[in-house]
Amino acid sequence: MKALILAAGRGKRMGELCRENNKCLIKMAGRPLIEYSLDRAYQIDSSEILIVVGYQAEAIMNIYNDNYKGKPIKYIFQEEQKGLVHAIECAKIALGEEDFMLMLGDELMINPKHCEMIKYYYDKDLFSLCGVSFVKDKNLVKKTYAVIQNNNRIIKLIEKPENPINNFMGTGNCIFKNEILSYINKTPINPKRNEKELVDLIQIAIDDGRIIESFLVCAKYFNINSYIEISEANSYFFHS
Repeated sequence: MKALILAAGRGKRMGELCRENNKCLIKMAGRPLIEYSLDRAYQIDSSEILIVVGYQAEAIMNIYNDNYKGKPIKYIFQEEQKGLVHAIECAKIALGEEDFMLMLGDELMINPKHCEMIKYYYDKDLFSLCGVSFVKDKNLVKKTYAVIQNNNRIIKLIEKPENPINNFMGTGNCIFKNEILSYINKTPINPKRNEKELVDLIQIAIDDGRIIESFLVCAKYFNINSYIEISEANSYFFHS
């Protein structure tokens, strides 16, 4: 299994903070944000770490070069930032025929359980496994995606729902069989964002009868897209 970390976006919502810096290099508790994903990629004993880069790619490459703690790194360029599904498509050749764990370079998880997640994926022989976080405030689900499920089997995913019906907040940490790549061409372009959405890619596979489940991957989850979220995440580190 390979680890695929997406770190190509500029982070436009971050304003001046990311005007000349990649969002994934923002310091969180004294470390670049992407390092938390790199730690997970190392801990799951992936065969290779693939990082999709684009905006300020050299900054990431100059820090981590060709390995992280001895684990080989390969960089894939996403010349146009056209969304997560396009970034995965850019990595298609580098992924080869291996299954992979997807991670986002701007995510932060407290007490993550990626090794347990990998074991669950293999034990259940799933097509895919989506990492989720249980949140007390359902409004947080509006920031990512909602997960509608029955005994952990996912029935439907809803991108940034206006009225979440439960407290399960979807994350970008998902495990996929390599066959998920065959669904990219079938994934529709979201008319609002003019790009293919990760949620739609997974939904196409669900609708095709593939068995996809959810897994509580962490105790606390942050998707860093604003100064407020940076402050909240740092506060959690220093006061937890």
